Amino acid sequence: MTSEYSGQSISFQLSPSSGVPAYLQLVQQVEQALRMGLLRPGDQLPTAKEVVAAVAINPNTVLKAYRELEVLGLVEGRQGVGTFAVARPSGPPPSTQARLARTLERWVRTARTEGLDDAAIEALVRSTLQSRAKNEDVA
Repeated sequence: MTSEYSGQSISFQLSPSSGVPAYLQLVQQVEQALRMGLLRPGDQLPTAKEVVAAVAINPNTVLKAYRELEVLGLVEGRQGVGTFAVARPSGPPPSTQARLARTLERWVRTARTEGLDDAAIEALVRSTLQSRAKNEDVA
């Protein structure tokens, strides 16, 4: 079962069965939203209270995620005002990310047409990434 929060610019989904701590799931989702341009520097993140109410987690979990994002230099807490995005993670701009996401979506549709389920797709992607990393280490 997943819990979900959908605000104006970000949608939080928590999956207890993922094995990833809830605070890290929040961190990863904010990072991804910044990479894809769904969140931009200057945008306000939902308050801890809003996230707690929507996805039913401990307020300290949300605060821990927001602190981690501050340490990463991606957000800034402003006393009495809220938490705001201040930077994007390093990497290609959102337009490139969006173009690559569209290409990946087409590939996933083809993979499903060929009979691959989510587990097989994940295994293929993981295997390809590992193979690529080994080849880069050799080069």
